[in-house]
Amino acid sequence: MKVIIIGGGAAGMMAAYQAAKCGNDVSLYEKNEKLGKKIFITGKGRCNVTNACEIEELLDHVVTNKEFLYSGFYSFTNDAMMEFLEGGNRVFPVSDHSSDVIAALQRGLRKENVDIYFNTTVKKILIEDGIVTGVRLASGDTVKADKVVVATGGMSYQATGSTGDGYDFARKAGHKVTKLTPALVPFEIKEDYCKQLMGLSLRNVAVIMTADGKKIYEDFGEMLFTHFGISGPVVLSASSYIGRYQGKELKFIIDLKPA
Repeated sequence: MKVIIIGGGAAGMMAAYQAAKCGNDVSLYEKNEKLGKKIFITGKGRCNVTNACEIEELLDHVVTNKEFLYSGFYSFTNDAMMEFLEGGNRVFPVSDHSSDVIAALQRGLRKENVDIYFNTTVKKILIEDGIVTGVRLASGDTVKADKVVVATGGMSYQATGSTGDGYDFARKAGHKVTKLTPALVPFEIKEDYCKQLMGLSLRNVAVIMTADGKKIYEDFGEMLFTHFGISGPVVLSASSYIGRYQGKELKFIIDLKPA
C-alpha cells in the first residue's frame, strides 16, 4: 500500500516509521529544508520528549477532550517512546541535545526505507467519490496514494512551518473545524515592566490564573520574562486554559515566596 505523510515533525516522522514498519511504501513530504524543526527548540533545546508519569495522570492534564487521546496514549505509551529512543527511563535525552532525538527518529526512517522529500509543499489532498487518492504538490505534480496522513501541526509557531495547512486540508475534505485558540504558547503582556525584566528567569514560583475572579489554573515551577511578556513551563501550560475564557477578565498572579 502506498502511504503519503504530510509533515516531517515528531508526529509525521513517527507516523512514517510505523506505517513503513507495517510493510507499506511510505513517502514523507516536508516543506522545510530539514525534519523536526519544532523538536529542535523544545525544552530549551534539550527536547522534553515525553512524560514520566502514569497514563491516567497524564490524561488528567489534558485540558479538553481527553477521551479522544485515550486509545492513542495506551496504544503507544511514554514507555514505548523511551524504548524507541534506545531504552532507559529518560524523559530528556542523556546528551541534553534535541538533535539526538531527531537523529533517532531519522535512523528509524532510514531503517524502514521511507522516502523523504524536503522543500516540498503539499497544496491539496486529492479525493474522488469520498476516497483519498493522493496529493497535489505546489509544483503542480500529482502523487497517487492509497492513504494520506496529515501531520502538519497547528499554527502557533509559524516560523517552524506550522502555518495551519492541516486545518485547510480538513475544511476542504468536508470536516468542521472549530474555533482555533492557542495552546502551549507564551503570554503577551501589555505592561512595560516585562521588557525591563527581559531575560530574568524564576524558579520555584507559584502561579495562579483567574477569570472574572475565579481560579482556573494553578501550578508551581519555572517562568521567565521576555521582550513581549512571560514564558516558561508554568506559563505555557496555563495558556491551554485561556481559549474557553475569552471575553473574561484574566489575571495572572505570581507568588515569588510560595508557602
